[in-house]
Amino acid sequence: MTLHWETRPPFRIAVVGGAKASRVEYDLAQDLGKQLAAAGAIVVCGGGGGVMKAVAQGASEVGGLVIGILPGSDPKSANRWITIPLATGMGEARNALVVQVAEVVIAVGGEWGTLSEIALALKIGLLVGTLGTPPAEGLDLPGLRDPIEAARWALEQAAVFREN
Repeated sequence: MTLHWETRPPFRIAVVGGAKASRVEYDLAQDLGKQLAAAGAIVVCGGGGGVMKAVAQGASEVGGLVIGILPGSDPKSANRWITIPLATGMGEARNALVVQVAEVVIAVGGEWGTLSEIALALKIGLLVGTLGTPPAEGLDLPGLRDPIEAARWALEQAAVFREN
């Protein structure tokens, strides 16, 4: 069986954030996952807890596809909402893969790991937006009001990314 798309393959949007999330961050990420999946995007995340679990849950609940790029060697370590667990055995270096396979990145909260993903994404020329409280002040990144605006922004930017 050969898979093909009638018009174009779905956009790949990475959602990054802390392995521990506040209730607000969890809710934002979960709704963002729903919005992205409902629009037909593939959600890419680190496959763990917190924001990663929330975005995966939201996307999965509406039938979306979620790729979890895991730091360890065991695909069973992925949260239960991950559709395709990719075990890398790379530890935190897997952050580079999370953003490399995406066309746009949205950060929801987070700390040092999220900052590394933001830096790597910007280094390779991807656009990064933030939803909720950014992981640090002074990042000069687009702040997105809510999950609907964040999903719309990400899909628009992914379309522009493909044109270039």
